[in-house]
Amino acid sequence: MLGSRWPRSILLALLSFFAACASSMRSQGPVVTPAPTAPAHVAAAVAPATPTPAAQAPPSEDPVLALIATSDRHFKAGQKELEQGHFEAAKLAFNRAVDVLLESPYGARTEPRVRDHFDRLVDRISTYEIRALSAGDGFTEMKYEPASIDELLAVSTTFGAPPAPPGLMDAVQSDLQKANHDIPIPLNQRVLSYVELFQGRLHDFIEEGMKRGSKYLPMIQNVFRAEGLPLDLAYVPLVESAFKPNALSRVKAKGVWQFMTGTALENGLRRNWYIDERSDPEKATVAAAKYLRTLGKLFGGDWHLALASYNGGPGRMQRAMKSARLDDFWKLAERPKVLPRETREYVPMILAAIVIARNPAQYGFNFEPEEPATFDKVTLPGPVDLRRVAEWTDTTIDQIQALNPELRRWTTPAKDTDYQLKVPAGTAGIVASRLTNAPAAELASLKFYTVKHGDTLPLVARKLNVSRADLAEANDLKVTARVAAGQKLIVPREASVLMAARTERTVPAAEARPTVTHSGQLARAAATSNRVKVIYAVKRGDTLASLARLFQTTVGSIKTWNPRLAGGTLTAGQRLTLYRPAN
Repeated sequence: MLGSRWPRSILLALLSFFAACASSMRSQGPVVTPAPTAPAHVAAAVAPATPTPAAQAPPSEDPVLALIATSDRHFKAGQKELEQGHFEAAKLAFNRAVDVLLESPYGARTEPRVRDHFDRLVDRISTYEIRALSAGDGFTEMKYEPASIDELLAVSTTFGAPPAPPGLMDAVQSDLQKANHDIPIPLNQRVLSYVELFQGRLHDFIEEGMKRGSKYLPMIQNVFRAEGLPLDLAYVPLVESAFKPNALSRVKAKGVWQFMTGTALENGLRRNWYIDERSDPEKATVAAAKYLRTLGKLFGGDWHLALASYNGGPGRMQRAMKSARLDDFWKLAERPKVLPRETREYVPMILAAIVIARNPAQYGFNFEPEEPATFDKVTLPGPVDLRRVAEWTDTTIDQIQALNPELRRWTTPAKDTDYQLKVPAGTAGIVASRLTNAPAAELASLKFYTVKHGDTLPLVARKLNVSRADLAEANDLKVTARVAAGQKLIVPREASVLMAARTERTVPAAEARPTVTHSGQLARAAATSNRVKVIYAVKRGDTLASLARLFQTTVGSIKTWNPRLAGGTLTAGQRLTLYRPAN
């Protein structure tokens, strides 16, 4: 378009003029007089004839490397929290390191670099799990919350159950006439006082519990209906746990139904290193139905006595009845020396909770019920790491753990060949397919030791550098158990690597940095990740502090790597296992 307005001869003349001006300026050096400026449309026409070097665009960041770096930052944050003893924070950071990969457009396995990073990450975190278990840190267990029974008793002790206001008895009596309860609700001052406390000071606490429990009630009522139990008993967890599967009381009762370990085992619930079925709402409800039915029969269908024994134990209740020569809970509760305070308060608390939960709106509660969780179940032929399942189902570790609150670890039970794992609805086929096609080494970060002739459990524990108690519990054995040649024991991955590394040569101090012995995926403790193992010969004048500076670590880490290190004194020639940062 511009060519039609400016003849070719004029354009050539202008180009010659600008070239001459440029030549003149170069010969004369810098000048202060500005060069003549051509009209804008002329400059636009001639610009292509005088090319200038194009500015280079900054190189674009590799999104895969950026993703790996983000994951690694979370992982290192977890390491720091773990070193400081902040186990819950460490677990959250480790989970986030995995989740950023699972949530990325690449998933965890479609891109080779992400897949390699993911596999290493899972291995490293699993090693820390085992190390923490051995040390008794417990950061690998699910997070537990205080049981509501402890909180309710604390409030009633501090403030007392308030007297029932005028008119409350009439309102409750009118409600009871319509509700058709299948457990007798006496209109005494103790029950009414707890009705007043729950709809007053503890209103929000009770409302939150009822809302949470709404997703479990259909299941609980179905189980109790099938067992012929009063459906009012379905509200016992409102007081016991506020329907929290991870509730843990001060006396170590656990789960929605707050089972003690012994009572749980008696009623068919399993508990071992990997699982605690007290935390599974469905399995615990089946056990609770069995136990309540037993108590109901034991006390002749008197549910006030049965509920008191659910709290204090049937043996104690029977002894109290025998010593007082009474078979009425309310008369027994009038004698402080016969029944403990908690049991005396427990029954009116439960009955008040039943009254409110059967008709919440009547007592000022308003909440939207929660829908029951939907899920599929997959039968696992062997142990599987939950992080693998999260990857396969395109979800997060927290969601997998929430569906399976009975799991205490990030790995399903090692010796179960038919474990039922809950997975998000619609993903059972995907998980089953991946289980069939995935190499066994990818499914769980577990290693095994084959017992040799002459081995004992203590001897194997020393060989593997793990505690005898931890080795026994991981294999569902007593610490006094005998082991037989050929028997396979589950051991930490790190222990297996340590056994293979025992032939590594000693490295003199002068060679410590340039000459090292690599040990693959070895991770002796949280501080050893991304480090290389060195067997170091102590020199005269060395101290733990000087070695910590030399190897860029801490005195505490050196002691962790060398459990037999007595005190802080070193002797020349002493051999230490150390880890220097990988270059």
